[in-house]
Amino acid sequence: MTTTLITGANKGLGHETARRLIAAGHTVYLGSRDAGRGRRAADELGARLVVIDTTDDASVAAAVEVVEAGGGLDVLINNAGIEERGENNTVIGAAEVTADTMRGTFETNVFGTVRVLNAFLPLLRRSAAPVVVNVSSGLASLTGVSTPDTPGYGYPGVAYPASKTAVNMITVQYAKAFPEMRINAVEPGFTKTDLNGNTGIQTVEQGAEIIVRMAQAGPDGPTGGFFDAEGTLPW
Repeated sequence: MTTTLITGANKGLGHETARRLIAAGHTVYLGSRDAGRGRRAADELGARLVVIDTTDDASVAAAVEVVEAGGGLDVLINNAGIEERGENNTVIGAAEVTADTMRGTFETNVFGTVRVLNAFLPLLRRSAAPVVVNVSSGLASLTGVSTPDTPGYGYPGVAYPASKTAVNMITVQYAKAFPEMRINAVEPGFTKTDLNGNTGIQTVEQGAEIIVRMAQAGPDGPTGGFFDAEGTLPW
């Protein structure tokens, strides 16, 4: 039996990923900052609830204890993330972004990812086939955002793409440090979720596809890569 933890899974892409992996036979820990919303989602899906705030050391440590008591961990999906937006749900561009905006975004998207990864490493290293999936973004691609006529070129934000570019670097360095693990970054695509005020152009079912696929990577699967549903993406 494969045991999987998904952070930020009480809604959106995390919720759909949990549903799909449960259907595939995984035992899923549904990670949620809010116990009430998490309990409702876990009960609906048949998942195990673990309350986890990725920005809080004590919360993450407590989550490790819960998962360890349940028997261990094989797959970690770092899905929790935020995109800071301004008034009327507008993206905060280079002229308006502040250090505080950057700090808030990085606290969840970057430091939270590292905090969770480090905390769960001992459990993952005991697994026969450990897998880590870091949910990134096409906006993390420096090639994409600097190439005219690509989807990401016109995006004006700074904090969110910078944070996801950092997630990609974290992915590469962890993959090199732990070659026995399959550690990859994925781009779900511009999906309708609360993260972007439901302005996305695809469904959570479509967006979860690459997350689910990489969560099931075998020992001979790729590692240290950046993928969307169509294949490898440029850094």
